[in-house]
Amino acid sequence: MEDMQEILEDFLVEAFELVEQIDHDLVELETNPEDLELLNSIFRVAHTIKGSSSFLNFDVLTKLTHHMEDVLNKARHGELKITPDIMDVVLESVDRMKTLLNSIRDNGNDTAIGMDIEPICTKLTAISEGNDSCSAEINSSENSDAISQPQTQETSASEQIKEEPEIDVNQLSDSEVEAEIERLLKVRKAEDQARRERKKQEEKANVAKQAPKTQTNSGANADKKVPAVGGANSSSMDQTIRVEVKRLDHLMNLIGELVLGKNRLLKIYDDVEERYEGEKFLEELNQVVGQLSIITTDVQLAVMKTRMQPIAKVFNKFPRVVRDLSRELGKQMELEISGEETELDKSIVEEIGDPIMHMIRNSCDHGIEDPATRLALGKPEKGIVQLKAYNEGNHIVVEITDDGKGLDANALKVKAIEKNLITEREAEQMSDKEAFALIFKPGFSMAAKVTNVSGRGVGMDVVKTNIEKLNGVIEIDSELGKGSSFKLKIPLTLAIIQSLLVGTQEEFYAIPLASVLETVRVPIDNIYTIEGKNVLRLRDEVLSLVRLSDVFGVKQVLEGGDQTYVVVVGIAESKLGIIVDTLVGQEEIVIKSMGDYLQNIQGIAGATIRGDGRVTLIVDVGAMMDMAKEIKVDIKAQIESSAKKPKEKPSDYKVLIVDDSKMDRTLMQKSLEPLGVSTLEATNGVEALGLIKSNEHDIDAVLIDIEMPRMDGYTLAGEIRKYSKYRYLPLIAVTSRTSKTDRLRGVEVGMTEYITKPYSPEYLENVVRKNLKLG
Repeated sequence: MEDMQEILEDFLVEAFELVEQIDHDLVELETNPEDLELLNSIFRVAHTIKGSSSFLNFDVLTKLTHHMEDVLNKARHGELKITPDIMDVVLESVDRMKTLLNSIRDNGNDTAIGMDIEPICTKLTAISEGNDSCSAEINSSENSDAISQPQTQETSASEQIKEEPEIDVNQLSDSEVEAEIERLLKVRKAEDQARRERKKQEEKANVAKQAPKTQTNSGANADKKVPAVGGANSSSMDQTIRVEVKRLDHLMNLIGELVLGKNRLLKIYDDVEERYEGEKFLEELNQVVGQLSIITTDVQLAVMKTRMQPIAKVFNKFPRVVRDLSRELGKQMELEISGEETELDKSIVEEIGDPIMHMIRNSCDHGIEDPATRLALGKPEKGIVQLKAYNEGNHIVVEITDDGKGLDANALKVKAIEKNLITEREAEQMSDKEAFALIFKPGFSMAAKVTNVSGRGVGMDVVKTNIEKLNGVIEIDSELGKGSSFKLKIPLTLAIIQSLLVGTQEEFYAIPLASVLETVRVPIDNIYTIEGKNVLRLRDEVLSLVRLSDVFGVKQVLEGGDQTYVVVVGIAESKLGIIVDTLVGQEEIVIKSMGDYLQNIQGIAGATIRGDGRVTLIVDVGAMMDMAKEIKVDIKAQIESSAKKPKEKPSDYKVLIVDDSKMDRTLMQKSLEPLGVSTLEATNGVEALGLIKSNEHDIDAVLIDIEMPRMDGYTLAGEIRKYSKYRYLPLIAVTSRTSKTDRLRGVEVGMTEYITKPYSPEYLENVVRKNLKLG
């Protein structure tokens, strides 16, 4: 049973690959109907699928491929000419084959979905028997001239295979089944051997033709090398194995953990280097850490390469799409593909198929004009859609270009206003590139009526959503009457990315570097507010601004200076300036999911573990830009209002008293009464720190006991001094600890004064008066 399951899995893997190939080859055959080698290749694929499905008792699939094989056999013998109408039927049968294979994969048989193949089989029979006058054309007179000697051998071999009697495996015993399998394997092996021999003979013939042009000994050497070439090819094929995707995924996860470990080790090394500067062991440690870092990077690249697949896997299905659309829309169109050998991660290959499909359909329907219109405009009747891929740094760029009518920015604006997607004022302020981006709005469509191809306003919205999920960006360029160009810029892998680490207040976030356009430092005075929105004039552009802390609701604890950092991010044609407090730097991060409970948090794409072991959230730039539209905070006004107002009388000053003893808090309060200052109380360090960070009170001095539960006075002072806002806040220790060590520790953590108990009320009053500068 396990053996049969393994055979079934191998059959499905091979069959899906062969069907994808036959789909691509049939479209190419329609362009070059005289290519007999291509036709023979298509026939062999159909014959292989028929034989394998017959052995595994998939009768529906066997019957369909048998009828399709009859048509292809007639065509390769020159008895039938492939016309567009015939190709429509053949391609329809290939689509049915795909559906049956999906049924076998999902249900284990080809009958569960109840597909009726009689209509398509009837069509195929009519074509092969020449009964369909619109589809079959006999061309037997050209038989002998069209087939060369090597092709004749190949054809006769295939005929021999076809003429073999069909065997009903249900009537065979186990030993007979094994004998039949052995016989089929020998036949296949003999075919492969014959094919290799023919290839060697052709290579020798080629070498013989070139021999007169070279010296005799050179020709001899070339003859000797021919067999070695074949041997190398066969051995390289033997070294190829199939690996389960989940094994590669597991390996990629382990590499991610290794990268996290490397980042942690580098951080520890930096700390050790700072602490033990000048020590001899640092040089050796540096070499080890450096070597480990290099090896980790190499292993990471090697594993990523094992997951890479040529983008041809996606591109190969589009010639068929354009061919079908040409027939459906009554247009003449040709798809030109380049860069299909470009590789990217398997997970991304699986995700980009739909976006590219929508964009090609969009170019064919909205971009390319009908033949009459193109001729009237002085263009060739046949429209060209170009699909190309190429590498650009750590990204792959997929470009879809057409020579159609292009995008009309004004028409797009009018349509968007009609659908209430934008206001007239917004339309007036829009640049052409921003107008082009309107096609990504949900529900937006320029189609006059809804058809099977377009008109529902969902296609380009899907493109934008899917590309943003991949941390990619879309650029549109168009010239009215000349055509349009769409560029998709996608990272090579989704598991490990480069990011910009930024800090806002006490929190740190990672912004994917692919979305970062630039970082600038600007004076606060350069920020303006227009209609409740913060903007910055950056060179010749007005840029919307938002604070990262406002987007994610981070409390404003730290005071800003006269200048601030702005990270300019962009998605498609949209830009936004993000105000942050600090720029930590660029770092390679491993993306981790947030888990079931924390999934779908708006604005957050995932999390990563940094070198210091802390978890940092990764920003979803697209979602954050949408959230920013709802934020209306006057940043400049808020900064100005937070500036300290001058204090004119003693009651304007506030002193926080932190002590776990109610009696001690009362004594300190009584001692400060003659000063006339206001007082607040906290029973421990945690409560005090929360009160300070809340910003509800403008505190001018803190009296701190050392011995307290939950958080002692030393720790509290250290935490307060972490904030630049409280760098000069008077922290006065009031304690019974009198040793020199305790006093030194108080100075180290940032205590301003150190008062030991017992103390006189007058002394405490004078110390506070001096620190508050109350004369």
